[in-house]
Amino acid sequence: MENTERYRIPLERLKKACNLDKELDFCSSTREVAPFDGVIGQERAVRSMQFGLDMDAPGYNIFVVGPNGTGRSSYANAIVARTAVDGDEPDDWCYLNNFANEDQPWAVSLPPGWGKIFQKDMDELVTDLKVALPKAFEENSYVQRKTAIITTLQQNMESLYRAIDEEARTEGFTMRQIPPRFMFMPIKDGQPMPPEDFEKLTPEERQSLDERGRKLTKRLDETLRTGQTLEKDARTQMEELEKQVAFSSAGPLVGRLNDKYADYPRIVEYLDSALKDIVEKHTLFVVPETPEAKNPMMPQMPQGPETDPYIRYRVNVLVNNEKCTGQPVVIEPTPNYYNLFGKIEYNSQMFSMSTDFTMIRPGALHKANGGFLILQAKDILTDAYVWETLKKALKHGKAVVENIGEQYRLVPTGTIKPEPIPLNVKVIMISNPQIYDILYTLDEDFQKLFKVRVDFDIEMPRNMANICQYASFVTFVCRRDNLKDFSRSGLGKVIEYGSRLAGNQNKLSTRFNDVTETIYEAAALAEYEGSEYVEASHVSKAIEERKYRAHRIEEKIQEQIIEKKMLISTE
Repeated sequence: MENTERYRIPLERLKKACNLDKELDFCSSTREVAPFDGVIGQERAVRSMQFGLDMDAPGYNIFVVGPNGTGRSSYANAIVARTAVDGDEPDDWCYLNNFANEDQPWAVSLPPGWGKIFQKDMDELVTDLKVALPKAFEENSYVQRKTAIITTLQQNMESLYRAIDEEARTEGFTMRQIPPRFMFMPIKDGQPMPPEDFEKLTPEERQSLDERGRKLTKRLDETLRTGQTLEKDARTQMEELEKQVAFSSAGPLVGRLNDKYADYPRIVEYLDSALKDIVEKHTLFVVPETPEAKNPMMPQMPQGPETDPYIRYRVNVLVNNEKCTGQPVVIEPTPNYYNLFGKIEYNSQMFSMSTDFTMIRPGALHKANGGFLILQAKDILTDAYVWETLKKALKHGKAVVENIGEQYRLVPTGTIKPEPIPLNVKVIMISNPQIYDILYTLDEDFQKLFKVRVDFDIEMPRNMANICQYASFVTFVCRRDNLKDFSRSGLGKVIEYGSRLAGNQNKLSTRFNDVTETIYEAAALAEYEGSEYVEASHVSKAIEERKYRAHRIEEKIQEQIIEKKMLISTE
């Protein structure tokens, strides 16, 4: 049989004990160590992340890959936040009424903070118009011109009816108004002819009266048509007069806003359209258009939420960046469809659904526009709608607000189609390697949209630089959570545990979640014993307790091996 002695490993080589005098000679406890600042042992990931953040080109979104506990999420959040501070604040975005097509609201951008200012300016404009327009229609100049139009119409109408009345008398008739129209009656001695006298007329006389009556009736119809034309012309003149008065009153108020926003062509275009609409709908400001005002006798029905009659002139500030310092960073913990892409809300009223541009709500994509959006891949991929819509948004560079399933509804409902907002966002997705490999292999769009892979390693070399960083990490956790400091021996045991997690005497694990839990539990044991420091014994006991709690299955297998119920053949 081959001599197996040469394969025997001495006991002291099974574990690389931490040499406190050599590896931890820079401190006697964590009180003398500065907390760490940054990610530990991930040079490749750091360089890849910096490259991805610096690249300002389509498709260079970032996919952070690494096992749980390597600090991938914490690092991504921290480095993106630091990078965003040096960036420029993005514009505000507002949705405005499209007066030409109200089903397609406009999306308009303004400098940070100006969205709220424009919203306030439009609210003040409506308030001013509610005062200025009624006052303009009470002025003498308007009343006089209105009276002149009415007087001219009345005079013309009287002249027409006087002419037909004189013609009727010439023909031997008198004109009487018997609702709903005028009637011609034959006269005798200046008075309406009695029926008995009419009966005494000869057939020829009756025929002559009938013919003259028909001619007068035809003449009356022509006169009525002329009168209708005169009334229509008068209404047109009244409408033009009212528009002139409304324009002269509203024009200067809107003009002030035009001057204020002269540098923003889309706002100027909107204000011009708003002025035309105000002139057309000036009665809204003079007499509010309510059902009661139109018909006071109309029975009152139960009403839903009150509708603002001036809502067409309001401003929906979708994204307000007035408090943003640098680029926005949005971490969306619940990236369902509406949280990510926004939605259109509806009012339910009397068995019907209604909406308008003021009920458009933003999603995380809109809030992160101009900055960074951080997402967990496993949350995104659980909903096919979310993943496909996100890819479309990144591919086309547009953020579209559209309620999910609109295209699949069997019964169409009235809705709006807001103008898409140009999208300039860098998405950082965080996941484990398995999900990355699946997407990279099966989804052709993924490779085009996420060109930067930030790969987090689970181990790093066990050298002096990384040992110092390990000690700094322990100090950071103790300071952050107000824990007892670790002595040099306690730090030594943490370093040994790091090598144990890595499975290599010359490596240290970067699974800092496991290391952090051990720090917590060792500190709790030291607190229970009243020790000044967390010593090596506390760390060892904490590791043993963790192993005991989690290794029931392993102990059962070892029992079966010892009892020879499970045979392990080795050579």
